[in-house]
Amino acid sequence: MSTFEEAPKGAEPRIPGHVESARPRAAVGSASGSGLLERVFKLSAHNTTVRTEVIAGLTTFLTMAYIIFVNPTILGDAGMPKGAVFVATCLIAALGTLIMGLYANYPIAMAPGMGLNAYFAYVVVLGMGYTWQVALGAVFISGCLFLIVTVTGLRELFIAGIPQSLRTAITVGIGMFLALIALKSAGVVAASPATFVTLGDLHSPPVVLATLGFLVIVTLDRLKVRGAILIGIMLVTVLSFFFGGNKFHGVFDAPPSIAPTFMQLDILGALKGGILNVVLVFFLVEMFDATGTLMGVAKRAGLLVPGKMERMNKALLADSGAIFAGSLLGTSSTTAYVESAAGVQAGGRTGLTAVVVAVMFLACLMISPLAGSVPAYATAPALLFVGCLMLRDLVELDWEDTTEVIPAAVTALAMPFTYSIANGLAFGFITYAVLKLCTGRAREVHAMVWVIAAIFLFKFAYIGGH
Repeated sequence: MSTFEEAPKGAEPRIPGHVESARPRAAVGSASGSGLLERVFKLSAHNTTVRTEVIAGLTTFLTMAYIIFVNPTILGDAGMPKGAVFVATCLIAALGTLIMGLYANYPIAMAPGMGLNAYFAYVVVLGMGYTWQVALGAVFISGCLFLIVTVTGLRELFIAGIPQSLRTAITVGIGMFLALIALKSAGVVAASPATFVTLGDLHSPPVVLATLGFLVIVTLDRLKVRGAILIGIMLVTVLSFFFGGNKFHGVFDAPPSIAPTFMQLDILGALKGGILNVVLVFFLVEMFDATGTLMGVAKRAGLLVPGKMERMNKALLADSGAIFAGSLLGTSSTTAYVESAAGVQAGGRTGLTAVVVAVMFLACLMISPLAGSVPAYATAPALLFVGCLMLRDLVELDWEDTTEVIPAAVTALAMPFTYSIANGLAFGFITYAVLKLCTGRAREVHAMVWVIAAIFLFKFAYIGGH
């Protein structure tokens, strides 16, 4: 899970499994003053210790470990081999987080992003009909674009050009989209020829178990239990063996082969005109996601000097590098995780926290049988919970200005109702530009908004829907 807000608004993200606090608490214990770890991570300068950093890393890992179960399930629905995706998820989470820790020295973990994996599977592959290989090619191109704008300094132009109301709407819309996918996976909602969607069979084991899992996750999160989402997923998985007809295949085994997804991306297929908007969606969401999350977590850790991240470019380079490395391994876009704030709350201040998280993801490669036993309705509660939390950003909208709030609402509503993040973005940008123009406020619109709106309008007019 992640946020699209820039600091200071994105500085206090609500995340599962951490204690809220006005300021991050200081590390306990004396700072390490010598050794390799001190030289690499500058522990003394950040007033932290090895023990504190290790605890922080474990805390972060517990809050985001659900991704190793959720990501293979989602991408598996797109026809990707779940075993290979599981390995790719663990490897890219470890690799991206390790680079973030060693290169940027930030206590921020990375993994395939929630929302973008759903867009990858349910819209680009299942909805638009592209192969998952082409979708991986689109992820690769978006990662290259992200790298280019970071190196050239164009990132600031892109970020400054997108209105805050539309950034907020992206987060909310993806949250609603995740919620719809979760309810469908759990069987709570079903297709209906008369009303499009209707209530599913509430007596079926998947619905009952998914509902139980969701209530457990929310309850544990409210009680400040670390790893609430992971506990909920594991509880439903265990119950599925007794009540859902699931089969237990063990816990530990050698990792599956990554060969079915490794280097299987189709870059040439992704360069075709019809998938241009897909690349644009990946790029825009990755851009706002990474910047907002990095700024938010860094502010909570007290690492903004003064008000800025000293090593922001290094962090963004780690992020963009992980995106196209992930596409080579065989997974959707990788991004910084806002759950990293849980480790910061536990005292993490340096890249050593991230290194601990990376080691834990590597260790997870040995639990592939357990990951393969997790049914879709066990991960659905996690998707629904994450989606619900993303709706809180609605309070950031200026409800008195209809030229701001209406485009934001259109953006958010169009994502689940058209089953497409791309359509939501398109309708939002076009509506924003037109309303500002019609109300005599065209000068308020950044040039970047006109460009993006024109691209989407051209796409609808000459290329078609999706």
